Amino acid sequence: MIKKYLILGLLLSFLCGTAQKVIPLYSEKVPNSLEIVGLTDSTAVFGTGDSKWSFVIRVAKPDLTVFLPDKRIATGVAVIICPGGGYGGLAIDHEGYAIAKKLGKKGITGFVLKYRLPNSKYVINKEIVSLQDAQRAIQIVRENSKRWGINPNKIGIEGNSAGGHLASTAGTHYQKVLIDNPLGTSLRPNFMILNYPVISMEDDLTHMGSRYNLIGDGLSPEELNKIMKDHKTADQMLARIQIDTQKIKEYSNELHVTSDTPPTFITHSVNDKVVKVQNSLLFIAALQKNKVPVESFFYAKGGHGYGIDNPTSDVDWIDACVDWILKINHK
Repeated sequence: MIKKYLILGLLLSFLCGTAQKVIPLYSEKVPNSLEIVGLTDSTAVFGTGDSKWSFVIRVAKPDLTVFLPDKRIATGVAVIICPGGGYGGLAIDHEGYAIAKKLGKKGITGFVLKYRLPNSKYVINKEIVSLQDAQRAIQIVRENSKRWGINPNKIGIEGNSAGGHLASTAGTHYQKVLIDNPLGTSLRPNFMILNYPVISMEDDLTHMGSRYNLIGDGLSPEELNKIMKDHKTADQMLARIQIDTQKIKEYSNELHVTSDTPPTFITHSVNDKVVKVQNSLLFIAALQKNKVPVESFFYAKGGHGYGIDNPTSDVDWIDACVDWILKINHK
């Protein structure tokens, strides 16, 4: 165990001080992964020209990409960023790197998390695997905060769509430690940022694809792909699949808010037809009930999946969010 942490420390020492370096989450065997010879990450590229974007469809070796701000404007605040993709992939460009670069311009260090996806073909227990990686990311950033000039008490987590579910799970389930934690490091993020998040697993609220990928079972990969190809009927088909009611409750994060849940900034489009805005409204209500500071930013239009640039508005939520981050971390 000591040797493992020493190796990671040396690797971090080598990488720190330079922006956009990639750090593996685990220096040795990746926990909760099936041993498959030759398994590698896989990425699909969509669009053409300036509209190209990457969608990671398999993560064999999870990692963090570090975006350090200019030292002259560094605030000591850090945000771990979780791209979305329905727990079936990661929209890592516009819901990851673009957000980190924006935060960096304001002196905030960004860590883009390429987390493993809940796919039983590659992992042992799929429902906890993404959360394991989120907890490990918090652990790494907090334990090595001095290397990056970060205040260990100013580490937040951001998530988009299903990544918002992961981020809100990290913020509501942090006492459920799923990784080796020999130093007893706090896995609680100091604040959360949720962008059009999936929050609930309940039938009338959830994004069915995210729910099935995280806690569903019974379909072969071929059957699931066939269902997901027809977006008009996918939700109806997935809604017919029986899901363990205890798992639905466990991962409906509006049910797990307490007075110790981190302060939250949450944003959503009212006309989002992919992830219902009621997900955010319920989470806000739960935070308010428990007297947790929360700030919201709603668009009338925009739909889903736009990252930080809603084409229907000349006002970007990320600007209000940065102001909020700096305000709550001013001390």
